[in-house]
Amino acid sequence: MKVILVQDVKSLGKKGDIVNVSDGYARNMLLPKKLGVEANARNMNDLKLSKAHDAKVAAQQLAQAQELKEKLEKSQITVSIKVGEGGRTFGSVSAKEIADAAKDQLGIEVDKKKLQLDNPIKELGTTVVALKLHTKVTASLKVVVKEA
Repeated sequence: MKVILVQDVKSLGKKGDIVNVSDGYARNMLLPKKLGVEANARNMNDLKLSKAHDAKVAAQQLAQAQELKEKLEKSQITVSIKVGEGGRTFGSVSAKEIADAAKDQLGIEVDKKKLQLDNPIKELGTTVVALKLHTKVTASLKVVVKEA
């Protein structure tokens, strides 16, 4: 019997896959637990429509990420930290501070977890920070660190 999986099934396949299983397994396991539905013409058409909708949504998200990337790469953020004698800094600039500064200065909501900052910034000057907006889109954000 052919079944369309509604959820991921560990040893069988991912959501949306069409798998061929024995009649007993389908009737006693997959269908009662709502892990799958029978692959008839109506369900196949529903699957086709949902995949088309998912593709459309993914394309929109990619386009929005591209737009945001262009906007971010044209701008820069200024963050200030305390500096002591000899130009030594007190503390550092973390991803949270960069995200807060982006919200204040640019009006763009940036998730601090998407900032790819290996180590906190501990020196004055300009630093380029990578920002992962989408699986296929990574933007470069200029962060200018000034003396407070």
